[in-house]
Amino acid sequence: VQLQASGGGLVQAGGSLRLSCAASGRTFSTYAIGWFRQAPGKEREFVAAVSWSGSSTYYADSVKGRFTISRDNAKNTVYLQMNSLKPEDTAVYYCAAGQSFGTVVAGNPYGMDYWGKGTQVTVSS
Repeated sequence: VQLQASGGGLVQAGGSLRLSCAASGRTFSTYAIGWFRQAPGKEREFVAAVSWSGSSTYYADSVKGRFTISRDNAKNTVYLQMNSLKPEDTAVYYCAAGQSFGTVVAGNPYGMDYWGKGTQVTVSS
């Protein structure tokens, strides 16, 4: 599975962005997908996860109620809708694929099987 994140950019605080994670490979629909982010000087952290079917989702407390993860397996794409953005959301955002929803929810970057290149999100105050 190859993943490519896109949709990042510069936005003012309170604004919105929608990130996309496009995948190639026949087995994409069998993987749970997670979004992670990494700010300068900080470790990569878990943001959100979606199960292979899209029926289950899970969020980090810092984004709960503001971000929504979804997927369209027919398009081999996972989305992250980000609303009410804050300056502390500024980071490089990555999508990653894991064998199970539980693995992705655990939020350990080392447990993921595939990573895409990141996309920069910058939120100005």
